[in-house]
Amino acid sequence: MADSEVVKRYSGLARAALVGKVIVDCEADEFDKGCFGTAGYDNTEGLPEGALRASLGCGDPVAIAELRAGETVLDLGSGGGIDVLLSARRVGPFGKAYGLDASADMLELARANAAQAGATNVEFLHGTIEAVPLLDQAVDAVISNCVINLSDDKPAALAEAFRVLRPGGRLGVSDVVTDGPIDEVRRAAAERRVGCVAGSLAVDEYRDLLREAGFVGISIRLTADHGDGVHSAIVRARKPHVGSGLEIRPMREADADQVLAIYQAGLDTGQASFETVAPSWEGFTAVRLPHLRYVAVDTESNLVVGWIAASPVSARPVYAGVVEHSVYVHPGCQAHGIGRALLTALIAASEDAGIWTVQTGIFPENAASLRLHQALGFRVLGTRERVGCHHGVWRDVLFMERRSAVVGS
Repeated sequence: MADSEVVKRYSGLARAALVGKVIVDCEADEFDKGCFGTAGYDNTEGLPEGALRASLGCGDPVAIAELRAGETVLDLGSGGGIDVLLSARRVGPFGKAYGLDASADMLELARANAAQAGATNVEFLHGTIEAVPLLDQAVDAVISNCVINLSDDKPAALAEAFRVLRPGGRLGVSDVVTDGPIDEVRRAAAERRVGCVAGSLAVDEYRDLLREAGFVGISIRLTADHGDGVHSAIVRARKPHVGSGLEIRPMREADADQVLAIYQAGLDTGQASFETVAPSWEGFTAVRLPHLRYVAVDTESNLVVGWIAASPVSARPVYAGVVEHSVYVHPGCQAHGIGRALLTALIAASEDAGIWTVQTGIFPENAASLRLHQALGFRVLGTRERVGCHHGVWRDVLFMERRSAVVGS
């Protein structure tokens, strides 16, 4: 939310709230009937009156994120602090709730409300949601309430949310979206009524940005209908889970040398593929889908310790939801669950992308890979006998697939 006009606008609202005024950021009638502010919550009992007066959200992200005792949570664009205070209750005395806001006036208001509430497990930070002043993997959950739509750099905001989340961490957002492209006349009409439409994303755009940031398990559910194609929405996603000291993120061009080295090490075992030499990076990327490729990275050294990627099986439209994948783990990092974490992430991401079948071919002698795939729902469809000659030996390949229970069921 780096836009200075946005910060100026909400700073003015904060100053009004500090002197006891009830504030709204859209037409008063729309604010009430659109479930904005406190109307979006089931229970605000015991919260300071100042926090209730300054509530400008479009839902209840605290409930969406399913916070648990002892967790650490970050609220992006925390405003008067209502969601931080509710989060602090959920996570309890051994947890912590951070609030981040670009407006110094909003932070003053939020800190006053926290003091009145007697909340000791909260901390308010001054900064933008595009440059969060927290370390990597600092929180278990990121929430936000009708703020990401205000950002002038939404990819950066979502990338920051991904960065500060621990593996397996959750994103729970209430936001304003459009159900598709809307013309400027309708958008302007909705902006006059609702107040925060100008920067709102279409649902498909939102989903694509979450996927590009690295999130999986993406769900966007429309709630209140504000007319002209504008809705409040509940947005859920998660960061792929992996073991301590590691992170799964989208593969980048800068990973090329490490990815290809791990690929070659796998080929050198003689049990991974009929190929014997890893391709060039250009050859690698040319046949793999850009939105279904991930790496596991050691967070201390930033070294890639494994990768997974998927390729289309055919250009025919009927096979648009069928892909073939490969997964490779550094030889010094095997038997640590990295392959399982990568494959789990790919399965979730593939379902987000509308893929209904993931398939692969495995040598019968590769027992570890067979066990991994069977544990994650792959089944052997059959054996392709003596399908290819490898180092002078004709070898069988087990053909395996996993059919989604979510997509195309």
